[in-house]
Amino acid sequence: MKTTLLLFASLCLSTLAGQNVLQDLIAANRGTFGEWAADPDKFEIQVLYSEIERGAEGSVRLKTHRWGARDTSQYFYPASSVKLPVAVLALQRLRELGATGLGYQTPLFHGTSTAPASAPQTPAYADPSSPTGLPTVEHYIRKIFLVSDNDAYNRLFEWLGPTYLNQALHRAGISGGRLQHRVGVSGFDTETHAWLNPVRFANGYETLFQVGERHDRYFDPLPQIKGQFRGRGYTNNAGDLVQEPFDFSAKNYLSVRNLHDILLRAVLPEAVPAHQRFQLDSADYALLRLAMGQRPRESTTPAYDKPDNYVKFWIYGDQPEETAIPKRLRIYNKVGWAYGYLTDAAYIVDAETGAEFILVGTIYVNDNGIFNDGVYEYATKGLPFFGELGRAVLDYERKKRR
Repeated sequence: MKTTLLLFASLCLSTLAGQNVLQDLIAANRGTFGEWAADPDKFEIQVLYSEIERGAEGSVRLKTHRWGARDTSQYFYPASSVKLPVAVLALQRLRELGATGLGYQTPLFHGTSTAPASAPQTPAYADPSSPTGLPTVEHYIRKIFLVSDNDAYNRLFEWLGPTYLNQALHRAGISGGRLQHRVGVSGFDTETHAWLNPVRFANGYETLFQVGERHDRYFDPLPQIKGQFRGRGYTNNAGDLVQEPFDFSAKNYLSVRNLHDILLRAVLPEAVPAHQRFQLDSADYALLRLAMGQRPRESTTPAYDKPDNYVKFWIYGDQPEETAIPKRLRIYNKVGWAYGYLTDAAYIVDAETGAEFILVGTIYVNDNGIFNDGVYEYATKGLPFFGELGRAVLDYERKKRR
């Protein structure tokens, strides 16, 4: 039986009765879209699109549509999209600690001269790109969203640890994922990822909070997720081809639904029941929104010489680097790309028409089935998917509001 599910101030993930907007948009444009539109199973595509309507009394109405591969239980590697919850939960953890004077601008140091962390971990006492020359939670968050900085994520991961991160998501009603390790850093294996740097927040000589080196044994095998051994081979650290599936069973995982739900809580907390929101205040949300929505060229601290679409896949990912995203359009998002997987979770707002919507999707582009060889079809097949579908959804949103 077809049903229509409406959400007022709570989360809804459903297909509208008799209408799947994503399906209709793709069917109408199949002649101009790339090959992804004809065979979502081949590319393991999953997309969630939430229309957002606001009521006069402050209520939020979501209508969410899904399109893509038939089997949503297949593993995909979320890559840097896992930085989204870590950035959010870093702010929540500061509030939970409640130490006097402790905030997101408090200097944060990893490792100590008297108790250095075990290798391959490294200390972090300074950040030249910071206004003060010192690392802070705020600065790490800005680097995460502006350019998807790996070290910024890794430092927050080392402070928070996988046990806290996963349990905090579960408390917010988000389950079925796994935040397990650092990203984009060499020398670590499953065991060494479990060791976490000593961390100290300090104001001058005064220590406000500190924790020593820890061994965090958190692991969830996610038995409900299929295909955690992927492909027909992989290139090992020595550069040799190993002709057996690549093992993702100890790697990070967040489903498209997880990413949608995390993003929703970060940008539209009023659309979630109070007991499932992150524990943030208005200043925290403002910090997140500024960092998520800025283009690299708009930031002075840190300063980056990057194109507007550097970490904006939806709508602009397949456009020339010189393309400027118009001021009226803001894309609050987090992307990920690695091992042939491209993912983007975005809240998109068009100030001119009042359109606002959430678009979360992933695609797999690895024609040769070999992992870790650097040969993926990101530019020719992956980014066109995000560009073509993103523009179609934006056009639909604009037209329906005119």
